[in-house]
Amino acid sequence: MKVNKQAVSAAICGKESRPTTNERGVFTYGNDTINYDVIRNTKPADDAKKTARKVTIKVHPDQRVVVTVPHDACDEAIQEAVYKRARWVWQSIDEFAKQKDTVLPKRYVSGETQFYLGKRYVLKIINDAGQVPNVKLSRGKLNVTIKHEANKDIDDRLVKIKPLIDKWYQHKAKAIFHERLAELLPKATWVTGIPSFRVMAMKKQWGSCSTKGNLMLNPHLVKAPKECIDYVILHELCHIAEHNHSERFWRLLTQVMPNWKEVKAKLDDMAEMYLNE
Repeated sequence: MKVNKQAVSAAICGKESRPTTNERGVFTYGNDTINYDVIRNTKPADDAKKTARKVTIKVHPDQRVVVTVPHDACDEAIQEAVYKRARWVWQSIDEFAKQKDTVLPKRYVSGETQFYLGKRYVLKIINDAGQVPNVKLSRGKLNVTIKHEANKDIDDRLVKIKPLIDKWYQHKAKAIFHERLAELLPKATWVTGIPSFRVMAMKKQWGSCSTKGNLMLNPHLVKAPKECIDYVILHELCHIAEHNHSERFWRLLTQVMPNWKEVKAKLDDMAEMYLNE
């Protein structure tokens, strides 16, 4: 599974049905010009008409704005829906831009932020020659004890501190992933036995599933809330039944996790922070 908001109603103008297309739109908010992609849904079946008559606006972490509209929505209706949410769109873009500006490579010094199960912890480096180097969570802090003080050279901190934190995340990830897999397996009724998995750091994937049903999970995922971990595990378990992202795959995932889209969005929004090291 690769690493990669609101719905508003719109009046729909009568016009001929069009095939699904990708279009572009633009609007201004204050002194800013904001472009957006328009994606038209295919003509809905009768039982899906109510949902399909919505205009959905989503701002992605890369600041891309996507507006999904009914197949027969006219330009005026689309623009009206976008203008109603213009302030929210602008604020979302601004928040993502600020977040991107603050995501700097880790320096492994006291005061930096570390994540664990969706919560933020302040890194605290403790120098104690009488202690075995270790990492512990305590009262909102991630305490890392080392025998000798790391100097200002980033290479020295990468050698003394980063490996301790990486090892701690690996250990926690294995324990949490085992726990969540055991909890989720009853939902995956198509899986026989207990799938094996291994933990391996990856830059562009949260997890993967081999053709033999073996899972691989990213230890950085343990920085996310448990529901995000559950989403990735269920996603990979679904691949045991459906090896590609077919319509059957997404139906199966929806069956075992109806709110997966919201959970995926939450994980996507924080991916850059969780993967930062």
